[in-house]
Amino acid sequence: MSRTAKIERVTKETKVSVELDLDGTGVGEISTGVGFYDHMLNQIAKHGGFDLRVHTVGDLEIDAHHTVEDTALALGAAFAEALGDKAGVTRYGNAQVPLDEVLASAVVDLSGRPYMVHDEPANIAPHIGGNYPTSLTRHIWESFAHSAKVTLHVSILRAGRHGAQPDAHHIVEAQFKAVARALRQACALDPRNAGVVPSTKGAL
Repeated sequence: MSRTAKIERVTKETKVSVELDLDGTGVGEISTGVGFYDHMLNQIAKHGGFDLRVHTVGDLEIDAHHTVEDTALALGAAFAEALGDKAGVTRYGNAQVPLDEVLASAVVDLSGRPYMVHDEPANIAPHIGGNYPTSLTRHIWESFAHSAKVTLHVSILRAGRHGAQPDAHHIVEAQFKAVARALRQACALDPRNAGVVPSTKGAL
């Protein structure tokens, strides 16, 4: 059974195309016009083991907000479509990922109930790479969880030396890698659940 999706999202602000294969080999082809965001979405592909193609054209002459948000919404919709009725999936996934001094945690439940909890240091640099506002990271997880219909908890467990300004690049990248690994685990097919939706309700 193919677990793939193709999502097109077109608004007056953006045009987004996402292609996803949950059972891929980690190939990412990403172009959003926001370099650091491209780098982060490639982490989802590589560490999730998903084949992911994303092409976004957005109103970057204003700022990155619409481009980043609409891409996250389309990505979440692609996961929802590719997962289908979720029969046979593991459902839950969790990962802790270190990136040098930073330790990130991500826990996901393919619950069908959108919910997001996010915790990261407040004193990180406001921008990475010029056009990625770090305030958007929380919004990415909100948008993704809503559109994918998953419960997602993302936390920074350690950010660096006490009193020192955290490295924003490490903090955000560790989150994306942790979410990728948690999604990989949750989306994996469990042979003990073959053909069965992993819920006492019989539906997710």
